[in-house]
Amino acid sequence: MWPYLPDLLAVPVPRYTSYPTAAEFGPAGEDDFLAALDSANGDVSLYIHIPYCHEICWYCGCNTGAANRQQRLASYLEALQAEIVMVGNRLPAGARVRYIAFGGGSPNAIAPIEFVRLVDALTLAFPLVDPVISVELDPRTLTEPWRDVLGHVGVERASLGVQTFDPAIQQAIGRVQPVELIERATDMLRRAGVTSLNFDLMYGLPGQDLERLLSSVDMAARLGADRIALFGLAHIPSMFPRQKKIDGSALPGPRERFQMMQSGYDRLVSHGYDQVGFDHFALPGDPLSRAALSGKLHRNFQGFTDDAAPVVIGMGASAISQFPQGIYQNEKAAGRYRTMIGEGVHPTMHGIARCQDDRRRGRVIEQILCHGRASMEVEVLQSAMPRLQPFLDARLCHVVDGQLILTSDALPYARGIAACFDPYREKSTRKFSNAV
Repeated sequence: MWPYLPDLLAVPVPRYTSYPTAAEFGPAGEDDFLAALDSANGDVSLYIHIPYCHEICWYCGCNTGAANRQQRLASYLEALQAEIVMVGNRLPAGARVRYIAFGGGSPNAIAPIEFVRLVDALTLAFPLVDPVISVELDPRTLTEPWRDVLGHVGVERASLGVQTFDPAIQQAIGRVQPVELIERATDMLRRAGVTSLNFDLMYGLPGQDLERLLSSVDMAARLGADRIALFGLAHIPSMFPRQKKIDGSALPGPRERFQMMQSGYDRLVSHGYDQVGFDHFALPGDPLSRAALSGKLHRNFQGFTDDAAPVVIGMGASAISQFPQGIYQNEKAAGRYRTMIGEGVHPTMHGIARCQDDRRRGRVIEQILCHGRASMEVEVLQSAMPRLQPFLDARLCHVVDGQLILTSDALPYARGIAACFDPYREKSTRKFSNAV
């Protein structure tokens, strides 16, 4: 059993899908992005953002809106294809694309034929080298025509937003999807050729207790998910007004959330899943499990991944591009994004340049979260010591020959330990989710 140390869990911390995090972004523009893009070489990954859903779930913190106006959706897709051409034409000749991820929102909020057109546009604009294609999907709107489309374009990996199988809790979070619907979606994706299927599950939901959580975990394993991501609900209605529809008085408390994380972890391991990072699980043989076991696990804006590309180019409204020398985000509002693209301007609006210290601290944070240990320069370790000391005193980690090593009890505290190496947190007032 993990030790419950509420004082060390009390400070909200980032999920560290990048370093520096998006909380540190400032104004940036087209010139910043293009200068970084001009230096891209070798392996490059692409992320395509579809900021629309047919139904908006109450817990969601993503940049997404309702796909209820066909003309607006068509105009967005036209702008997205224009950005694909714009970026593809500028990408240096030495780059090659091995991973493509579609996210949102829900990529299946668009018509299947529009998805094919996006893939065709990417094929024409970028140097694709037998890329691994992944897509996030809403099972509520995953119609049968999607099976042929996903099989046709060669999608190998898919992720379903399941969250919970409990009907009452589904009602409480605005996401009603009977288990039969998930079963049909799973079967459809297998027939389409998807070999790595992820289910997103959540704990800390309104009205959820340990029994209800474990029932959903068991069902996910029974349906044969290759990967399972087990997240804690980040309930921050001041940042995400749609979350005001969730009854805050029905949410489990901190200790209950901690027990849910512990029990969910134990149950997934008992089902044969390997732990990957602090909130992902994968069956042995899945590429994510192999990456974790071989020390080749990485972390980017899609979470834990086996993708080692140093450059990720995001396209679409609010999409984020990551380069060794900087991180840049597109305009968030879809309307303004379309306008900028129509004017022939790349829609970069926010970002941050990464200095040498940012890069080395980013490597330390990634190693902590992916591998539970990190080697670092003496000055980096010394600068973290004042905040790291409570975790050392609790025997959650120790230092040996300049290497920080987390103990087996440290998993719930990994984000907190990683944050000790993030000097931006000392002065930031940005709100984040709790570590558990």
